[in-house]
Amino acid sequence: MQSYEQAVGATKGWRQMLPFIGPAFIAAVAYIDPGNYATNIQAGSQFGYLLLWVVVISNLMAILIQTLSAKIGIATAHNLPEIIRDRWPGKVTFFYWVQGEIMIMATDLAEFIGAALGFHLVFGLPMIPAAILTALCALLILMFQVRGYRPLELVIALMVFVVVLAFSFEILFALPEFRPFVQGFVPRFQGTESVMLAAGILGATVMPHAIYMHSGLTCRRVIGKNAEERKKIFRFELVDILIAMIIAGLINAIMLAVAGSTFFGREIIDDLTLAFHGFSNYIAPAAGILFGIGLLSAGLSSSSVGTLAGDIMMQGFIHKRIPVFLRRICSMLPPLILIISGANPTKALVMSQVVLSFGIALAIIPLIIFTSNKSLMGDLVNKKRTTAVAWCIAAVVISLNVFLLYQTFFG
Repeated sequence: MQSYEQAVGATKGWRQMLPFIGPAFIAAVAYIDPGNYATNIQAGSQFGYLLLWVVVISNLMAILIQTLSAKIGIATAHNLPEIIRDRWPGKVTFFYWVQGEIMIMATDLAEFIGAALGFHLVFGLPMIPAAILTALCALLILMFQVRGYRPLELVIALMVFVVVLAFSFEILFALPEFRPFVQGFVPRFQGTESVMLAAGILGATVMPHAIYMHSGLTCRRVIGKNAEERKKIFRFELVDILIAMIIAGLINAIMLAVAGSTFFGREIIDDLTLAFHGFSNYIAPAAGILFGIGLLSAGLSSSSVGTLAGDIMMQGFIHKRIPVFLRRICSMLPPLILIISGANPTKALVMSQVVLSFGIALAIIPLIIFTSNKSLMGDLVNKKRTTAVAWCIAAVVISLNVFLLYQTFFG
């Protein structure tokens, strides 16, 4: 924790932003996790570039939601779970903590399995040794978290850079056709199946743990002692959000475009293992390896972020903490058991997204309510049009997740 003067000091120009860069990159990891891999690859293989516009809209929605999350931390010096605990009844807070822990377990299930699958695909390891190696790597990353947020932010940023690098080379292997690629940014559908996939992309955009966590990363990072300083901190954090979320959006768009140029008209890919082998067969073995490296890096970074989010939520909702290594070990047990039992990794990923759908409304609704509260937010309170747009986004995201739940169980 430091004051605005301590953070900025005598620096001028773009260097003033440096102390504020980092939180959004950790939050943005939630938008390039293995669950996004599954939806983007299937959308590209089935409909080519048709749903690229959905990725763009998803990213714009995510930017606003993460901006509100960062803003409430800056304005109040408290994270969203703490504000819920202070302002809502104890039973409601306890319920929020319980559902939050379930969301973290579902999140970690997806990320852990994605990372283990990455080790399996890239190095040819059987899934059980791959899972054990994933667990060891996850504990190693936690050592950076113990040393503070900044070392962890640097590690996460490096992993995001690996994903960016992997898909940058990937798109060079599978250059999309220019005209169809550009047409993909024009909103349109092609039958009910494309509507369902669009719902999957949009519905999986906002992850509940990223909302809680982002407020926790900004609330005491740099403290503004007056309204003017808080506004300056928020402007710097907004730059952080835009950079991180645009990178995440580009990764998702490239993922979909590469799948479209490689698989569209050949086969529909609804399994990450099939995607790996498809890239190797249709393009080159190196393309498959790059895909696996990206999946591995995204899985490991996302899994670490899930542990951090769980720590912030537990401290906020019930004002207690457990050692992060103990939390990490406990969160790794369900995916380890699933992998050892021989469960299908991709199906487990899909089911984790279903569980996460239940927590999205519970995270978005209090976020909008509190950021619209003048007495709480002060000069950083939402403008009326911001609140209106946020409620529209909440309605869309919640409706799509309800739709996806219905399709999963009854469709």
